[in-house]
Amino acid sequence: MNNGLPELDLKEREVPERSPEAVPVSCTRERSGGTGLAILSLVISAAALIVAGTALFLVLRGGWEREQPADPPEDEPVTFRFGDMVLTPLEGMPLNPYDGEAFGLDGKGRVTYAADGRRAKAGIDVSTHQKDIDWPAVAADGVDFAMLRLGLRGYTQGGLFMDKTFEQNLQGALDAGLEVGVYFFSQAVTPEEAEEEADYILNVLDGQPLTFPVAFDWEPISGDKARTDGLDGETMTRCAAAFCKRIKDAGYRPAVYFNQTQGYLHYDLRDLAEYDLWLAEYDTTPDFYYHFDLWQYSHTGRVDGIQGDVDLDLAF
Repeated sequence: MNNGLPELDLKEREVPERSPEAVPVSCTRERSGGTGLAILSLVISAAALIVAGTALFLVLRGGWEREQPADPPEDEPVTFRFGDMVLTPLEGMPLNPYDGEAFGLDGKGRVTYAADGRRAKAGIDVSTHQKDIDWPAVAADGVDFAMLRLGLRGYTQGGLFMDKTFEQNLQGALDAGLEVGVYFFSQAVTPEEAEEEADYILNVLDGQPLTFPVAFDWEPISGDKARTDGLDGETMTRCAAAFCKRIKDAGYRPAVYFNQTQGYLHYDLRDLAEYDLWLAEYDTTPDFYYHFDLWQYSHTGRVDGIQGDVDLDLAF
């Protein structure tokens, strides 16, 4: 058994030569006598043993010191990559709990997830862009739930508007037996405006029960000048939190919709973790680092009863 000491090969270790001065003078004068020679031999042997023992002790002592383990290095900080950036995780934020091996594709190319005897629900999110929808056909095509756009805030003047197809979509989805939630396209620039958007939703719903969340959908405007240009992440987080609190206080289930850039670089998700998080990441397996509850995995899906592309979602 190796206990950390180096194996010693005494045949390879030289005992230092003794100098003539090390031999007592009285002994050198009696070389001719047997007794003198015997005494001299004993002295030399004893001295040699002492020197050899000392050398062995020093070697063993030195070897043990060399083999002592160094102090363990300090732990490297945990990081992860997003694009070409290296990010440090948010302390206290729950992580992505889903098993990557449990994702798959069905016969229509839609993502599925099944783990621990349960499967994720399949859904869509729609607005006036999908025009008239045949909801019975949607339900027959394996869709379990629908997130409906209820309204939006304009990105130039900031007015509040109802989605033109919301009422017919709400009635059609409910009649088809789907579970339903709603979302609002926000352009709030203050928490007060976010609360105003929540109040607008509550007024339209007027107590209508929903089985899925009421979601805050704040998105940057590309290709045009918007009143929200340059809004900082701290304000975005405060707007989302104000919206969600208002919705929760009214008895509904709040959610926040975001993509990976917003989730990593803008929102402080720790301030929103008590609400449902709805991730937009277009892939067949999500690699978002943190926990989320709903996942929009495609914006080019195809579903019976809807002409053209539609967003596809999973609810875990």
